[in-house]
Amino acid sequence: QVHLVESGGGLVQTGGSLRLSCAVSGHTFRSLSDYFMAWFRQAPGKDRKFLVAIRGGSTFDTDSTKDRFTISRDNAKNMVHLQIDNLKPEDTGVYYCAAAVSPSIIATSEEEVDYWGQGTQVTVSS
Repeated sequence: QVHLVESGGGLVQTGGSLRLSCAVSGHTFRSLSDYFMAWFRQAPGKDRKFLVAIRGGSTFDTDSTKDRFTISRDNAKNMVHLQIDNLKPEDTGVYYCAAAVSPSIIATSEEEVDYWGQGTQVTVSS
């Protein structure tokens, strides 16, 4: 059982930056590098949307996130981070850390994720 706990959300102004963190535990028999670790965002009234992910030495993003969203991983501290720069009001939502355990999966939809954190709220004021 993998346990994910997000932190770092809050209220920020447009143009600001934020660093979210995800503490990972329970992956006793595998390295954190082996997991597909991702960040999703859920805007009010909408489904969770894939943002970025990391596994091994590879990162995954989308056309809408590649310029402002950066994912990183600290294996020694069992942490995954999301750096968001130049925040915009449309970035407002609950940010979720997610993990998929299958070695080859690219989990960009909710159904493909095995574990979720509880989420952290990010609100960007205009």
